[in-house]
Amino acid sequence: MGKTPKCDIRNTIRTLRFHAGEMTQAELAGRIGVTRQTVLAIEAAKYPPSLELAFRIAEVFDVPLSEVFIRDKPKSKA
Repeated sequence: MGKTPKCDIRNTIRTLRFHAGEMTQAELAGRIGVTRQTVLAIEAAKYPPSLELAFRIAEVFDVPLSEVFIRDKPKSKA
């Protein structure tokens, strides 16, 4: 059985927080209704947020979802 291709999703949350007056992880967590640890895990790409949570994050920064989360397409093997 072959491995499922890894889908890498990066995010710009840390940069967005910095440009939003150096918002802390705790401040963002409070605004989106999760713990600071959840924000830390999402920011470190260790935990994929639900679609609803992803939209809440984008709404906090008033940017499109595609400016928060970027999918790196897996490289195809030749």
